[in-house]
Amino acid sequence: MNGNRIFQGAVALAILLGLGGLAATYQADAIPVTLVVDGEARPVRTHQQTVGALLLDAGLNLRPEDVVEPAPETALQPGMTVTVSRAHPVTIQADGQIWTVWTHAATADRVLAEAGISLNPVDRVTVTSCESATTPACVGDRLIQVARAVPVTLHKDGRTVSFLTAAPTVGRALEELGLALYRADRVRPDLGQPISAGMHIYLERSRPVTVLVDGKTLRTRTHRSRVGEVLADLGIVLVGQDYTDPPPDTPLGEETEVRVVRVAEAFLVQQAPIPYSVRWQPDPELEIDHRRLIQEGAAGILQRRWRVRYENGVEVARALEDEYVAVPPTEKIVGYGTKIIVRQLETPEGVVEYWRVIRMLATSYSASTAGVPKTNPYYGRTRLGLPMQRGIVAVDPRVIPLRSRVYVPGYGIGLAADTGGAIKGRRIDLGYNDDDLILWYRWVDVYILTPVPPPDQIPYILD
Repeated sequence: MNGNRIFQGAVALAILLGLGGLAATYQADAIPVTLVVDGEARPVRTHQQTVGALLLDAGLNLRPEDVVEPAPETALQPGMTVTVSRAHPVTIQADGQIWTVWTHAATADRVLAEAGISLNPVDRVTVTSCESATTPACVGDRLIQVARAVPVTLHKDGRTVSFLTAAPTVGRALEELGLALYRADRVRPDLGQPISAGMHIYLERSRPVTVLVDGKTLRTRTHRSRVGEVLADLGIVLVGQDYTDPPPDTPLGEETEVRVVRVAEAFLVQQAPIPYSVRWQPDPELEIDHRRLIQEGAAGILQRRWRVRYENGVEVARALEDEYVAVPPTEKIVGYGTKIIVRQLETPEGVVEYWRVIRMLATSYSASTAGVPKTNPYYGRTRLGLPMQRGIVAVDPRVIPLRSRVYVPGYGIGLAADTGGAIKGRRIDLGYNDDDLILWYRWVDVYILTPVPPPDQIPYILD
């Protein structure tokens, strides 16, 4: 019994292997094709022989308007691409009829042309989605509606004008003609009346009036005869000293502009600061270059009262009523040190005595870099007439008196014997010979060496 079972199992396995081999052989014989439907591509393998058979096999139900490339009777080849572009439905409502067409056109004009519908330049074409359309027979994704233009006659200003319009109402028809309507214009039939073929529209124009009031420009039309009547119709009231240009009793012309001037008067109180003065007071107990506040300053207040006239919110006149000092200013008093203390400094050149230290921006120069041409008789000469060389420094005499000796770390001892157009305030220019010029541009402490100059030659207050 066990032998029979083994024999039966072997037979079944052989059958399965045979079927699998047949299936593999069948699949290997299939033709590889790329099928593109409405822009979406997918690879397929088929045993069909033609394009049409492939599409039937793929379950594609095509309409006559659909486009197949290559043609359905074309024989399939390995690697071939078959493209299907299906037409889409569009519903057309025109000339009292509703029908659906299948098309590849992307615009309403192309769809209507394919449907054989000719348009007048004044006909109105609207495109909506079937979801939002109220037409129950709408099929597809779009509804194209054609409203045909009809003849209408307009009577205006004693003239008659005939035109074609596809507007739904009298008001829309006049709007499409570019006619601006105002409240006082008279239109028959009413603006909301539906348009019909052969309709006569009567427009009685009123006279245009422009009113400038309260920052607004009101353009209206009226059958009134005077300025004041127009203002009354618009609900514009003159109060107090208000006036109009032209006056209210002026007759209206063909185009009248009325300016309403609102007049108001007010008292304006202004407070202006009165700057306080600063007084420097020497303090012999305070070391030079030190300061202390003796009295804080405070600005005063000058009060003015003006009578101001406004027209339309704009000041046109102002008259000073009175003026007085409400709060007088308080003088600021600053004490500055005049006490001189001589100190010593250990330097590479030895011990030096100094009486003042000033933080200054140091630059450098030589005779050829001083900006004076060699043909100038002052070339290579300093302000004091000395020859330009290392050891000469240029200063602002308002900060360091000329002929003072100074010590600059990294440079050495120099004589303040020169000035310069750019050497102002806390600037010092270190002199060099042309063959040993070293460029400087940094802040340093400048030590002013003894002897101490007379008190009247010392600039105690430095800007």
